[in-house]
Amino acid sequence: MRDFVITTDSNSDLPREYIEKLGTVIIPQYYSFGDTVYGDTLHMPPAEFYERMRSGELPQSQANNPAVIEDRFRTLLNSGKDIIHLAFSSALSGSYNNVCMVARELSEEYPDAKITVIDTLNVSLGESILVIRANELKTGGASYEEVAETLEQIKNHINVQFTVDDLFHLQRGGRISKAVAVVGSALNLKPFLYVNNADGLSSAGTARGRKKSIQALVDRMKDTLGENPDYSFPVGIVHGNCLQDAQDLAERVKKSTGFTNIIINDISPSIGTHAGPGALGLLYYGQPKAEAKQ
Repeated sequence: MRDFVITTDSNSDLPREYIEKLGTVIIPQYYSFGDTVYGDTLHMPPAEFYERMRSGELPQSQANNPAVIEDRFRTLLNSGKDIIHLAFSSALSGSYNNVCMVARELSEEYPDAKITVIDTLNVSLGESILVIRANELKTGGASYEEVAETLEQIKNHINVQFTVDDLFHLQRGGRISKAVAVVGSALNLKPFLYVNNADGLSSAGTARGRKKSIQALVDRMKDTLGENPDYSFPVGIVHGNCLQDAQDLAERVKKSTGFTNIIINDISPSIGTHAGPGALGLLYYGQPKAEAKQ
């Protein structure tokens, strides 16, 4: 029986210690300032990335590179390993389709190997929660098919919600109109959004001021955890260079829900391009998204 590995993309925001511990192969997502492209061999510290955005520079995000995907996958296949890849939501990027294309081509070349590409319908640490669970299942003796099947079953339970500090970046990405951005900024309104399975993002209203928007994240989490929260899953908190707010959110989550295994990490620049500095996200296993109270 062939061994198998779990792979994902850099938009998963999987912390470095988990990458090293789990031996996770990461497919890079890209971003650029002007003509300089970052994301693979060239990186920019998140703090510097967000400070450049605060100073008025506007980065662009780019999908993954099929040639790089092929190289990473081919190395694994040549070592005798099968692949389960957890991909960034197809509703938000063409990256999933790129991986599927490469997987089909390599499957023809390696007919004895198995490559499964799972559209996580998630982003950031929402993907990482699935990566961590997949590796736990594998370590516990689950087969390739059992791991892939379980991931398909639980992916819709991963809730991703966030708030942003600057409406301009949502307006630039076409998520809100310029008029809404101007009025909302004047009134200090902070939008509250969540990731859905259809067109990517949905709005759940606004809160006035930063503290209220942080509490709104916690309140919605409590509403969508279900009657019997599964504490075996970690909770993810991601931030756009606002660590203090992320730590504040973590303490509120602990007090309100009882979760103690909380992973805090930066929002990767390729996602931060659209969310902007000050973005704050909360990701957790709860009710299925289709059943979650909106």
